Amino acid sequence: MEMISEQRIPASLDEVWTALNNTEILKQAMPGCESFDAVEENKFEAKITAKVGPVKAKFKFNVEMTDIDAPNGYTIMGEGQGGVAGFAKGSAKVDLTEDGTDTILAYNVQANVGGKLAQLGARLIDGAAKKMADEFFGNFNELLSDNDSA
Repeated sequence: MEMISEQRIPASLDEVWTALNNTEILKQAMPGCESFDAVEENKFEAKITAKVGPVKAKFKFNVEMTDIDAPNGYTIMGEGQGGVAGFAKGSAKVDLTEDGTDTILAYNVQANVGGKLAQLGARLIDGAAKKMADEFFGNFNELLSDNDSA
């Protein structure tokens, strides 16, 4: 599954870059995220509850930021195990571009799943993955917009 989209964020490039590297903001933006903790530089552990069709599972993800090009973007990769539900792994390449006082955040998400989740069918999986990515980047945008007006 691949998804490409973008968000216009009413904040400066530096503010968006700082937020993309703030574990608390990432945790708040991620749907179903219970924890998002640094384990070493650019490596994190996240616990996320996700529902895909009839399957609801808790995943423990190992997350790593690579291809870091401050403050223009990075790639964030994650691999998680959801017990009997199976596994999920994916990456998001995030590119930031200044546009006046706003920042354009473009993202290219790639994801795949295995185990019980994979048996649900590609359309259902793709729909759930797209919804989660859209929610994450939408929430991220809202957090920065709210923060800007505070």
